[in-house]
Amino acid sequence: MIHHLADVQSRQIGANTRIWQYAIVLEGAKIGQNCNINCHTFIENDVEIGDNVTVKSGVYLWDGLRIEDDVFIGPAVVFTNDLLPRSKKRVAFQQTNVKKGASIGANSSILAGTTIGQYALIGMGSLVTKDVPDYALVYGQPAVIKGWVDERGNKLTKKRTNTLVNSEGDQFKLIAPNKLIRVL
Repeated sequence: MIHHLADVQSRQIGANTRIWQYAIVLEGAKIGQNCNINCHTFIENDVEIGDNVTVKSGVYLWDGLRIEDDVFIGPAVVFTNDLLPRSKKRVAFQQTNVKKGASIGANSSILAGTTIGQYALIGMGSLVTKDVPDYALVYGQPAVIKGWVDERGNKLTKKRTNTLVNSEGDQFKLIAPNKLIRVL
């Protein structure tokens, strides 16, 4: 469904994706299936969005952004793509990656060239200036690791040294200071 008040120039939009009023999607953008692109959004040409992605209102997705499946981008999240912005002086844009299942809280700002890991959870109002590991819970200005979450965003608790668990008892292991893996 593309709202009649949206300006959608791309033909690369997956089935069951909804694009609401006052959204602008440029010709080169790629949007997967079952996405929800809220009103008052802008998506530039060199943007790739996976399946089941939600982009809330007031978000602008600039060239060089890669968003994998099952990502949530909260209202008024700011992405950048140029580390040396100058008027009328175009340089190669930095690629920013948001990995599968990550969630970014409202009013967060993401520095160009960073990667937000799988299932990471960025708290609202955060300033992300460096890569965020998989499963990390980060917030603050600048954002720092405050804990770890599972795939559903539930906070993990420490069971013993380097072992964390979710409420169902699933185990995760810290294999380095900033690297968490699920134990199968």
